[in-house]
Amino acid sequence: MKRSKFDKKINSRHSKSTSSPNVKQMKKINLYLLLAVVIYGFSCKKILDIDAGKHIILEEGYYKTEEQLKAALRGTYSTLAEGTLYGGNMLGRMGFEADEGYEAYASDFQTVGDYAVYATDAKILAYYRMFYRGVNRANLLLESVDDPAIVISEKERDHIKGQALFLRGYFHFMLANKFGGVPLMLKATRSDAVSTADLQQPRASLKEVYLSIIADLETSSTLLKPMSEVNTGTQASQSAAWAMLARVCLYMAGQPLNEISRYAQAAEWAKKVKDANYHELNPSYEKVFVNYATDIMDPKESIFEVDFFGNGTGIYAGTGGSVGRLNGIQYPLDETNIGYSNGILRSTSYLYNLYQTGDTRRDWAIAPYSYTGTPRVKTNWTAQTTTFARFCGKFRRESEILLPKSSVYTPQNYPIMRYADVLLMYAEALNEMPGGDKILAREQINIVRRRAIPVGTVDREITETDYTGLKDAIVEERARELCFEGLRKNDLVRWGTFLSSMQYLSSLVPVGTTSYIVMARAYYANAKSRDVVWPIPTNEITVNRLLTQNVGW
Repeated sequence: MKRSKFDKKINSRHSKSTSSPNVKQMKKINLYLLLAVVIYGFSCKKILDIDAGKHIILEEGYYKTEEQLKAALRGTYSTLAEGTLYGGNMLGRMGFEADEGYEAYASDFQTVGDYAVYATDAKILAYYRMFYRGVNRANLLLESVDDPAIVISEKERDHIKGQALFLRGYFHFMLANKFGGVPLMLKATRSDAVSTADLQQPRASLKEVYLSIIADLETSSTLLKPMSEVNTGTQASQSAAWAMLARVCLYMAGQPLNEISRYAQAAEWAKKVKDANYHELNPSYEKVFVNYATDIMDPKESIFEVDFFGNGTGIYAGTGGSVGRLNGIQYPLDETNIGYSNGILRSTSYLYNLYQTGDTRRDWAIAPYSYTGTPRVKTNWTAQTTTFARFCGKFRRESEILLPKSSVYTPQNYPIMRYADVLLMYAEALNEMPGGDKILAREQINIVRRRAIPVGTVDREITETDYTGLKDAIVEERARELCFEGLRKNDLVRWGTFLSSMQYLSSLVPVGTTSYIVMARAYYANAKSRDVVWPIPTNEITVNRLLTQNVGW
């Protein structure tokens, strides 16, 4: 008898291999994710969140047991699942898709969601504050974890510390790649005064922030357990740290820092993930995303992901997310088992035309159908329908098995780092670094392509070995493989092609007055050169008088 997804979450949050000694502990992370905030509220005498107006104090030396450390760690992870981040806004409402897709959601018209960006935008403010809240939670944990009075094995202590460092590094990274240089917060804030010096922090330079991120991730990589022991993508592992270091080094090598020596370092970190001899691509591209919806852990492919579960009922009312509800195939609110979806993310003709005939990724990433009629039935798009009408298809609510399906929450996890990305980063780093192995770079791209394109298909593998040919192949392959996973805008920015790409897409939007066409036209026409970064939120400049605004804002 098959268990429901909810039963699986509670009883056996499983993976392809369940031999890890820490599987039981990982189950607890899922059970207590929602409770983490409650634990914080009742047992921490006042933790300062970075938001103005919520200034509360943590008493020194609070964390005294292993379980208290783990509760604090769960609270730090829960930052990622907030509705202002991966639990909602980051799933298509903040312009991350760039040339691969756009937001068609009337509620977000003339906001950051269609590049009508202002320093007063509520979603930008919430993004800024929530990632700093996560930084502070990590700092609070780091300032207690080494207390010798806490009875805990050194291996577990190191792993907790490694996770906290990984998360602090990642939170700072997500601030730096959206705002540029930001205040570098490396100690916890424990004051109840809005004017406290703790909150009056100037912006560090972008390089200083990145160097701190690298330091955190490098240290975490020496403390974290290998993925073969962690056995889940919902907890940071040594592989996650190595892979994130490769990503950070690529960002430093590109614009605006242009530190080209970082390409060689990116290659080294990506190679470490490969050389672990643990990771491999799931044979099915479609199955990668069905796994996210059906609670199957696939740590060989999915290296780091945001965990959501439950259907919004009972004690699990706050543990679900919006994956598939916001960025799925549009479906109305009714009593069927398909699942409600706003369908706010649509594709572009540029993305659609990147796929060659036979590439199985196209009709999964870009849904080839919509739901029409009364009652709703699956209806294939016609050849005459513009590809700008088609929805993101990666995160399909029809794949969910947990019933009843909520109109508010979904149990689908969301990828932050997949092995396919590591292979493509490795290829890019090898191609860009002086003396890099072009043949080896080509092979990484072809590993990704072979999964998606059947044997016998013409041009299944690329043959380029020159720098320009490989670079073009990488730019296109990243779109085909990683579209709608929140990476594209950052890629275009570091390649220095953001504005030209957005302008090109603007020329492709068809003529028409249909609402989604109007939204697409605004999305691409609104983009400006200054949009490579966001403005520092006005509210934060008001609270922190040492902050300065980004150029152009």
